[in-house]
Amino acid sequence: MTNDNKLNSPSEPLDGSGQMFDKIAKRYDLLNRILSIGQDQHWRRAQIEKLAISGGPANVLDLATGTADVALQIAYRYPQATIIGVDPSLAMLEIGRKKIKNAGLENRINLIAGDAQDLQFADASFDAVCMSFGIRNVPNRQKALAEIARVTRKDGKVLILELAKTQQGRLAKLAQLYLRYIIPGIGGLLAGAHEYKYLRDSIATFPGADKFAQMMQTAGLHITAIEHFCFGVVHLFIAEK
Repeated sequence: MTNDNKLNSPSEPLDGSGQMFDKIAKRYDLLNRILSIGQDQHWRRAQIEKLAISGGPANVLDLATGTADVALQIAYRYPQATIIGVDPSLAMLEIGRKKIKNAGLENRINLIAGDAQDLQFADASFDAVCMSFGIRNVPNRQKALAEIARVTRKDGKVLILELAKTQQGRLAKLAQLYLRYIIPGIGGLLAGAHEYKYLRDSIATFPGADKFAQMMQTAGLHITAIEHFCFGVVHLFIAEK
């Protein structure tokens, strides 16, 4: 989540910026449905259920909000929640704003351009923070996690959903082949070969679940659970400040 294309390691793919996502914004939602065989909505719903917001009003931050899929689902699921969505892609945000307007939720969801590594919010501003399929694109993930921890109130929840290397097993190997060959192929035909090659490479270079959980712990986020979907391709990290 950044407009800076310089990553921490020369072995990492040199892309993932807001400008890259601008190029595929118009097809992004459709491609998510096709490439995940419709499962991306299920994974996001599972993430949102774990927010478990109860009681009075709640302020929720949705990082890497993209076209506002998660922000909208949070608003539907938790009528007492007010959501701020942050993303570096202006084209994605524009699509998200149209969806929010059509849903009549402009008074509860606000989308702004921003960088997860440098959040423009005061300490302890949010009761909960979500990030779906975005931390993989952040050059300095540890800095972004520290920022997430900073803006989350004490005992607030942090839920990060991300694609990563598969676990061991026969089905996991099939899932890995799907990620390595099928997704870049279909994505290249429908959107852009370069962008979906980046998706494959960014998954390959993302740390394993245990290592990433340690990074969250280092940032001050206490891991309470890690859930796996799609044979270990998708991880949901559940934490508290």
